[in-house]
Amino acid sequence: MLALASAAGLSLAAWIFLAIGRGFYWRTAIAMNTAEMAALANGRDTWPSVWVVVPARNEADVLPRTLPTLLSQAYPGEFHVVLVDDHSTDGTAEVALRLASELRLAHRLRVVRADALPPGWAGKVWAMQNGLGRVPSDAGYVLFTDADIAHPPTSVQALVTRAERDGFDLVSLMVRLRAESAWEKLLIPAFVYFFAKLYPFAWVAHPKRRTAAAAGGCVLVRRHLLPMPPGLEPIRDAVIDDCALARLVAERGGRLWLGLGDDVESVRAYGTLSEIWRMIARTAFVQLRFSPLLLLGTVLGMLLLYAVPPVALVMGIVGAAAGAPGSLAALALGGVAYALMAATFAPMVRWYRLSPARSALLPAAGVLYTLMTLDSARRFWLRTGDHWKGRPYEIRRS
Repeated sequence: MLALASAAGLSLAAWIFLAIGRGFYWRTAIAMNTAEMAALANGRDTWPSVWVVVPARNEADVLPRTLPTLLSQAYPGEFHVVLVDDHSTDGTAEVALRLASELRLAHRLRVVRADALPPGWAGKVWAMQNGLGRVPSDAGYVLFTDADIAHPPTSVQALVTRAERDGFDLVSLMVRLRAESAWEKLLIPAFVYFFAKLYPFAWVAHPKRRTAAAAGGCVLVRRHLLPMPPGLEPIRDAVIDDCALARLVAERGGRLWLGLGDDVESVRAYGTLSEIWRMIARTAFVQLRFSPLLLLGTVLGMLLLYAVPPVALVMGIVGAAAGAPGSLAALALGGVAYALMAATFAPMVRWYRLSPARSALLPAAGVLYTLMTLDSARRFWLRTGDHWKGRPYEIRRS
């Protein structure tokens, strides 16, 4: 019990540091409501041209819910959408063209069929490169957005306003992911919480910090920072393409902004545990740079942060009833660490419009994400997990 109390003390110390020393990552104040941001641009006379690039592979089922929201943008300037059909087998291109015709907005849409995937390129990055190649070099901005993202009418105008008003070269929104099924409610808010802890949003925008990150569902970039060639060739093999793109822009002197998107939403459903598991397992070990030492440190750190507090709390209660030495210390330290953990998670839970009581379930999510990370390493070592939408992808294994 004394050892458990010591571990609980370490966990509490770690949570105190995270709460106050990690850019206040747990706050949800760094967010954008597109209607409110667009309203700040009233009276602006000139607007830069914006070209939207949508990589799409077998997205015929979601396009009717998302593509019309892009084509119907209330953007005052020149605006085009380039949908890159990435060798789909479900009629993605035909659905896109039909939707544009029905909306009488065919003049805004260009459908491009991606060239064959060259060796060394990740599929999504190659699709993005094909779309970027159709964007004029003198365009103002290029917006990379996923096919499953539904945008409010003010989305593009708000993104450009943020960039132009505040001098940012990359503006990205962590869109509101779907959280409707039981597994989504447990794991999706935790996913965004963990992402913000890894890449504190306040640090991304801080001029003296080197934190570079973006959320791939919605990334606006100044066109001149992505000249063709080479375009996206420097990040050609990136599996975590959004953060790789952010680093590329930062290396070229660009300023970055990343925040939560209040009214930009993903319609993609991850209704089962296995669907979320596959999404995480395909990239978690990539994030750790395929390092066994980083994997070990991550697993131990996750257990210390998320498993030790509730275990110490429960065992402390049981031990105190039996009069075991150190039980009260384990109970107190574990309880305070657990409370602090839940308190930092509560703002994200509320942002997802869920009951704050769900913040107490963060340890369960943390343990599951730890298991997903271990499975990601297993897939890497066994060479069984490098697939996405039916296509194997290459990653550097050295």
